[in-house]
Amino acid sequence: MRRFQAFEGGTRSSRERGSATIWTIALMTAVWAVAMVVVQVGVARVARHRAQSAADLGALGAARVALAVPDEACDRAQAITAANGASLRACSLSDGVAEVAVTVRFVVPLLGPATATASASAGPVGSAA
Repeated sequence: MRRFQAFEGGTRSSRERGSATIWTIALMTAVWAVAMVVVQVGVARVARHRAQSAADLGALGAARVALAVPDEACDRAQAITAANGASLRACSLSDGVAEVAVTVRFVVPLLGPATATASASAGPVGSAA
């Protein structure tokens, strides 16, 4: 009795049956893994951009009122950063220049919560920022 069927009449040997299923599963697993990495990097980049936008806008808002009403500058930065989904971490004023640091919390799929940080400064033209 032969152990392996010969390739006769267009049929494959019994050893090769189902191998396409295994290769398809392996390929789909690889595609899924690459897609998850792309999603995770994308989520982190979007959070970083959100944090930088909130910091920029908070610094601009604080600098706008820094010379006229310095006591309200950081309150303005707080309101603007909160409206942009960020938390104000630090705010300081020096000669009309506002420096703002913010954080944005986000969740990375499969890895869990993370934090993006950004800082920005804004002030009058010609000032040392």
